[in-house]
Amino acid sequence: MESLVANSDAINQLLARYGVKFGLYKNNTFVDQLFPFDPLPRFITAVQFMELEFGLAQRVEALNLFLKDIYTKKEIVKDGVIPPDFVYSSSGFLPQCDNFTPPGGVFAHIAGIDLVQARDNTWYVLEDNLRIPSGASYPLIARKLSRRASPQTFKENHVVSNDNYAQLLRDSLESVNPGGLSVILTPGRYNAAFFEHSYLAEMTGFPLVMSSDLFVDANKVFIRTKTGSKAQVGAIYRRISDEFLDPLTFRPDSLIGVPGIMSAYLAKNLAIVNSPGNGVADDKGIYYFVPSMIEYYLNEKPILHNAPTYLPFYDNDREYCLENLQKLVIKDVAEAGGYGVVFGRDMDEKTLEKWRKRITDESRRFILQEVIDFIDLPIIEGDKKVYRKADLRAYVVTSATETKVWHSGLTRFSRVPDSFVVNSSQGGGFKDTWILSQ
Repeated sequence: MESLVANSDAINQLLARYGVKFGLYKNNTFVDQLFPFDPLPRFITAVQFMELEFGLAQRVEALNLFLKDIYTKKEIVKDGVIPPDFVYSSSGFLPQCDNFTPPGGVFAHIAGIDLVQARDNTWYVLEDNLRIPSGASYPLIARKLSRRASPQTFKENHVVSNDNYAQLLRDSLESVNPGGLSVILTPGRYNAAFFEHSYLAEMTGFPLVMSSDLFVDANKVFIRTKTGSKAQVGAIYRRISDEFLDPLTFRPDSLIGVPGIMSAYLAKNLAIVNSPGNGVADDKGIYYFVPSMIEYYLNEKPILHNAPTYLPFYDNDREYCLENLQKLVIKDVAEAGGYGVVFGRDMDEKTLEKWRKRITDESRRFILQEVIDFIDLPIIEGDKKVYRKADLRAYVVTSATETKVWHSGLTRFSRVPDSFVVNSSQGGGFKDTWILSQ
């Protein structure tokens, strides 16, 4: 491990040379910044990971069943498990996808599940990301460069290889592809995760395309080749949000989408990964109901815990929230990336009163959670070892036949002492996640 620490500057220089950055577009300005890498890995034992693996697979299977149900029979709403307000008022629910099941029957092909580990070693799920979860490329390339910098470290430790992620992606896309090429669709260089788009294209062997490379004809998608000919596309791993995907169906001002792509999708001539409309399942309000979903669809008790969560939509929950606001964290269901998160403990009484009114007036907009004192992990800061809060984004990949959990993950840490916000969009760093084989 000392060798990795000694080579951390060299590894970060290599990451910079490879363009391993996380771009931010804010206030009409694009800032391309390094995503700082810490050489000290996170360790998860084989026994610990076995429980995580079963729990993550269980959760994603239930979420896929929920998406299929909510866009077809809607039985979970009819049976009163989830109030209709939490489905049909969600900005993630797309009426354009109603009464439709995508090719292969899979909605969430790639799920990014964010977890934290409490001090008693209990894992809590904080968030489900089923739209366009990013970040898998960072531990992939960090592991590759760390091996190059310190091969002896990996000979001395029993670490499960993480280089099968590209194969998991290939298997998922090919299993739902109704016929044609599989491609990765990027909005372009100025996207925050462009490095990931290009790196995953390189690792999978799928062409990296922009909207200008694709066109739709007779409800089929084609790619323009360099020779002027065309080839049909059967599966698109899109890195573009729903609202920008097709200007003929969603936002007409989108310049990064493909006109008519939704007609090809709805004709089942194309698989879109992840499926449009998944946002209804990772709405923070729906998160509250995932344990109930698992019992409803799978007839099983949830293996992984939600953070203790309250919905002001319910009278009892709202009363508890208003009385205990100073010890809770408030999350806006429409926000992501660490935005829209505020802690009651940081407010004075006047601010608390304003929030009580907002929570009462906009009960569907917010969830509130108990603050979990999750563990700090060691990082190298200058020439010292310090401890910072860290979470884990685990990746679950589903094909038409099975759901698999990647034996790795993105560990993100705060670079600010005592901060609980670890998101890369908030200036955090990352480290590799080692799943130990013994």
